[in-house]
Amino acid sequence: MDGFDEEAFKQFFPSGFGKQEKTVDVDSQIDRSKRAEVSAQPQPREDEDERKELTATDPALEAEGRRDDDSDDDDSDDDDSDDSDDNDEDEFPVSHELVLKTHERAVTTMTLDPSGARLITGSIDCTLKLHDFASMTPSTIRAFKSIDPSAKKTAAVQDTHAVHYVAFNPLSPAYVLAVPATAQPRVLSRDGETLMEFVKGDMYLRDMHHTKGHISEVTTGAWCPTDENLCATAGTDSTVRIWDANVGRSQKEVIVHKSRAAGSAGRTKMTAVAWGSPKQGGSNVLVGAALDGSLAMWSGNGPFTRPSAEIRDAHTRDTWTSGLDISSDGRLVVSRGGDDTIKLWDTRKFKTPITTVTHPSTSSRYPSSNIQFSPSSANVITGSETGHLHILNPATLKAELITPVTPGSPVISVLWHEKLNQILTGSANAETHVLYNPTMSTKGAALVMSKAPKRRHVDDSATFTTDISQGLSGDSVVVGTNGVPHYSSATWSARHPNVGLTASGRSRDPRRPHVPQQTPFGKSTPDEKHVRENIPLSSMRDEDPREALLKYAEKAQKDPIFTKAYQETQPKAIYAELSDEDEPEPEKKKARR
Repeated sequence: MDGFDEEAFKQFFPSGFGKQEKTVDVDSQIDRSKRAEVSAQPQPREDEDERKELTATDPALEAEGRRDDDSDDDDSDDDDSDDSDDNDEDEFPVSHELVLKTHERAVTTMTLDPSGARLITGSIDCTLKLHDFASMTPSTIRAFKSIDPSAKKTAAVQDTHAVHYVAFNPLSPAYVLAVPATAQPRVLSRDGETLMEFVKGDMYLRDMHHTKGHISEVTTGAWCPTDENLCATAGTDSTVRIWDANVGRSQKEVIVHKSRAAGSAGRTKMTAVAWGSPKQGGSNVLVGAALDGSLAMWSGNGPFTRPSAEIRDAHTRDTWTSGLDISSDGRLVVSRGGDDTIKLWDTRKFKTPITTVTHPSTSSRYPSSNIQFSPSSANVITGSETGHLHILNPATLKAELITPVTPGSPVISVLWHEKLNQILTGSANAETHVLYNPTMSTKGAALVMSKAPKRRHVDDSATFTTDISQGLSGDSVVVGTNGVPHYSSATWSARHPNVGLTASGRSRDPRRPHVPQQTPFGKSTPDEKHVRENIPLSSMRDEDPREALLKYAEKAQKDPIFTKAYQETQPKAIYAELSDEDEPEPEKKKARR
């Protein structure tokens, strides 16, 4: 054929038919998730006099602190700042990040199962969001389920409460402990179904030893590291209660913390609790913090009649100690108080702090702000008011790395997962950040960013799917201050119109009915003037029925329509006239004999 261009034909015609294999440039995707600014300027060091006062009393910790100071001096001699940033990136998994925006308000707590496959986050928006890293891609980063842990099945009007704490069972990841801002914590299944709801105690009993459960709001909780069936919860009723996860009608043990502060009548609010894990041969201990500024420690195996050690003035009185954690060897306890301090304690000498540093607190606004040891207890991580993640040295509590996560929005919750080697943060701007390093981290966010983006189907367009922005059956409705009903899932479902729907627009949940699409004609209202002029008696629906009938009484009497044929033949009704004397008296009740 003359003029036939074979090269143009090959480019136009496909090289093969059927399903084509998709390729993705993993390296470029991971590079796009690299953080622009990894490290920030560290906090200024304190004066030498203050450092002498805060020097560690333990010889091992003191020597480790000297080594840390020497290493800091060596780094200060190095003029190349880029090398120090590279060292930070190599040492901590913070070089890249994955951002999840599935909540509408501040993220207060989070948990990962031991394998690192499922993430559950809790928020002030009264919901728990369930995420699976295996099902997410760079273009579909979202939660596959949202639940309200405080909802009652039998309640006519459902009350929703913020979520204070959520944690997978470290020994049996099929169970999740959820603590909403109520007096009844719950044990959930891995998929968010309620398995056990702990009973509420009798609030009229003064002795807390005789109540079967908490009588007021529960603030936090913890799983037992040695028994998969036990968990502990701390509440504002001045008690720490130990439960059997399979028995919800009464707690197994109740610890009543008696405050010695004047004017408190022996009661105070328990603000934090931690249950130590004897991974490295340490002791099994349970530590609790109270609003009166005290710290109390009990043996994790009992008895719980009185604490084995107690510090009355660990933190300033009437300040909320929100963060509390125990090292993996069970020897060190770190606490983050509402008095803008972080203190390190030794369980063997539980009297005075080993180290104290200044750190602005966020517990006044977010009482679930936490602090945590790293999996190996080689570091301590916590958030800050300015939106930075602080990685501290456990000996001196000096910052080894300060990295911005959500600048301007406080970092509330932090979590360092052992198997994934990734750091998760929850911020006040409703964002959850997963920090990772492609060379150090495994699975989790690294798995998500190594996948090909999901190709969007034509049915994924919001214009071709069901409008669920007004909520579905079963969604809780909250009436705002202006009297307008607000659906709790309205804004989220508007951003994700195709979540939970099939290609035809039907819900994947068989319990939810199909909501038909609202057409433009259904949204419009008919012309009232046209109806009033062309439809007979249409205006009568706005009138009082009695007045409408009496208006035609005179006309009906003069010109009857239905009884006109009987005007001549129908007899007149004659009614008897009763005088006042002839009025019948009411019958008297017969007297009982």
